[in-house]
Amino acid sequence: MFYKDERLALFIDGSNLYAAAKALGFDIDYKLLRSEFMRRGKLLRAFYYTALLENDEYSPIRPLVDWLNYNGFTMVTKPAKEYTDSQGRRKVKGNMDIELTVDAMELAPRVDHIVIFSGDGDFRPLVESLQRQGVRVSVVSTIRSQPPMIADELRRQADNFIELDELRDVIGRPPREPRLEQNELAVEVK
Repeated sequence: MFYKDERLALFIDGSNLYAAAKALGFDIDYKLLRSEFMRRGKLLRAFYYTALLENDEYSPIRPLVDWLNYNGFTMVTKPAKEYTDSQGRRKVKGNMDIELTVDAMELAPRVDHIVIFSGDGDFRPLVESLQRQGVRVSVVSTIRSQPPMIADELRRQADNFIELDELRDVIGRPPREPRLEQNELAVEVK
């Protein structure tokens, strides 16, 4: 439930939202996402949190980060940490929970409603604290994936749970047309 005159802030856990959308089989159009929540209330801020690999020459997320930065999102990034696990596999760690939590707590006195795009159960105490400050909290994630992407305790704590799959038609990118193979494009000449 949203009210037109309420001050909104979005807090997007980038890797969590990406994983949830991928599990549902669609890509997020962030321009549409921002427009949708501007329509639902007075959008004060839209934060996007992600860790970046600093040592790679090209990061696949860099174009998205740059686009979001130029299109009304407040970007919060930090270098990801790389390590090798016990099986010798290269792993990347870049948890942004603390940054998101601190920003939400600082902004809480200035907003009426916070929307958290994450299913991470670690955010339950944050939601509880925001609610004690009089802020309504919606959580966007999915229970329609296998396994569900939202922790049950987070879903129960939120004032409102928004199923990501139900936003697909509003914030999803249209599916790309399948590319035709070269031989399918050849025209028969007689």
